[in-house]
Amino acid sequence: MDRRHLLSDQDEPTAGPACHHPSVPTAGQWTEATAPSIEDMPTVPGYENLGPGYNDVPPPPGGYQHPQPPATSPTRRWDIPAISEELAREAFTEYAYSSCCYSRKPPKEMVLTDFQALNTYRYRLETFTESRSTEWATEPYNGQLVDGMSGVAPGPWDVAVSVPTLFVDSEMDIRIPHTASIKGCHSCLNLGKSACNRCVTSGRIQCEMCGGSGTNTSNQRCYSCNGLGRVKCRDCSGVGSTTCTTCQGRGQLLCYVKLKIKWTNNVYVQVMDKRSGFSVDLLDSVAGETLLTDMNALVYPVSSFPDEAVNTASRKAVQEHQAQFSTSCRILQQRQTIELIPVTRVHYAWKEKTHIFFVYGAEHKVFTKDYPAKCLCCTIS
Repeated sequence: MDRRHLLSDQDEPTAGPACHHPSVPTAGQWTEATAPSIEDMPTVPGYENLGPGYNDVPPPPGGYQHPQPPATSPTRRWDIPAISEELAREAFTEYAYSSCCYSRKPPKEMVLTDFQALNTYRYRLETFTESRSTEWATEPYNGQLVDGMSGVAPGPWDVAVSVPTLFVDSEMDIRIPHTASIKGCHSCLNLGKSACNRCVTSGRIQCEMCGGSGTNTSNQRCYSCNGLGRVKCRDCSGVGSTTCTTCQGRGQLLCYVKLKIKWTNNVYVQVMDKRSGFSVDLLDSVAGETLLTDMNALVYPVSSFPDEAVNTASRKAVQEHQAQFSTSCRILQQRQTIELIPVTRVHYAWKEKTHIFFVYGAEHKVFTKDYPAKCLCCTIS
């Protein structure tokens, strides 16, 4: 569909350089108008039942594509080699130096006795969706294009937009073409002026210097109000009225249907827990090696990965996301990845006792439940 037939040439864009659509001005351009009641809004075919606030609009039925199995699937097993003794000692030494409460002796004096490599995988599914909602909006009328009578308003999902960067959250507001009309301002009754709340339209307020008495503490005439007890109102400059904030003094409002489009990257992540005594929550902050990346409009669950826990996680994630998003919004793209995260359990002896620490992630971070030599302040619970 040629969007030039849908959008006004006089409107300015709010999205990035790739998107050229009529925009809704930001709050910084004027004070946000208080919308009149829904009953007072004009009737626009296709938007007769528009209620207060944003109204979510599900995508039209049809167009569903069944996911297809990927052309290639992982068929071999990836083994995580245990780290070297030199690297284990270096990582543990750096860990000891990270805290002033840890003694430097264990890394120097320990005897490394065993290394156990743990196959750990992280499965991630990203579902990039687009959702649309509509609401009535108003802004001060200042000569903008009024196109309510010049054509048929397109449906919320018929307005053409350029899809932004995939898998990155963003949103934009669009004025739906052929919905704009002019209405007298309901706040000021088309006058452009509102009664001053401070002086209640009188233009004068009580003098703060004398409290309205007209005299000072020496019983002399107050110099601030010249003995009158009242002074000019600062808010309205003494005229008793202020510029209407709803219409910005114009007396008229431009009413239109606003379309909000939100692009959301919905993420499902599961790390395979090997019950090795290592908390998988620590792996959220480390990088791994990508073994598989599959991206399509709809992805097919991974089925032939050597670790069955990964296949199970993929089936669960794909089913959950399709059930959750296929009817409420439009799925634009899905991407699933499998990462191998290196985790090595290191056994060592120090002062005739055996201890364990873990080295994990591409960054070679260290985790241990009990460092063997802490200062007194760290040992008191």
